[in-house]
Amino acid sequence: MENQKTGTRPEKEKTSLKAEIISWIQVIVCAILIAFFMNGFIIANSRVPSASMENTIMTGDRVIGSRLQYKFFGDPERGDIIIFRWPDNEKILFVKRIIGLPGDTVTIRSGHVFLNDSTEPLDEPYIREDMMVEPEMTFTVPEDAYFCLGDNRNESRDARYWDNTYVYRNKIVAKVLFRYWPGFGKIE
Repeated sequence: MENQKTGTRPEKEKTSLKAEIISWIQVIVCAILIAFFMNGFIIANSRVPSASMENTIMTGDRVIGSRLQYKFFGDPERGDIIIFRWPDNEKILFVKRIIGLPGDTVTIRSGHVFLNDSTEPLDEPYIREDMMVEPEMTFTVPEDAYFCLGDNRNESRDARYWDNTYVYRNKIVAKVLFRYWPGFGKIE
């Protein structure tokens, strides 16, 4: 309440307002520090700017991945969608699906992916449409590396076209867990 003679607020009210402001600043600073810690050590956040992963992840979707998945809970598996440092420019993060594991031979023939000289193509229910037929390509995945393709093969700049074809395990940032913007949903 204001002092009627001087028109000023009592000192107690000024102190409580100052304490409230300081309290809010502390909360905001703590929230920012927690977000930086989480994003740096526990989760990875990425935006998919192209149609390369459609219809699994749409153009402009943001995804969250677990940085801890491959450190503590197992090795990358065929079919996992990962966030990784692009082998041709490690400043850029890419999001693709693991197709070939260390030691695999991946052959792309007649618009299909074949693994390890199999006569049956890889079952890929997640791809958007049939692949355009290109000249046959064969890749032998080195130890500690992975061969990655986009789900929308006809619109994906993926391992088939990179100068440095393979994603080495130490360049994998996270396993994608879910999409959170503009929609929300678990990634299969």
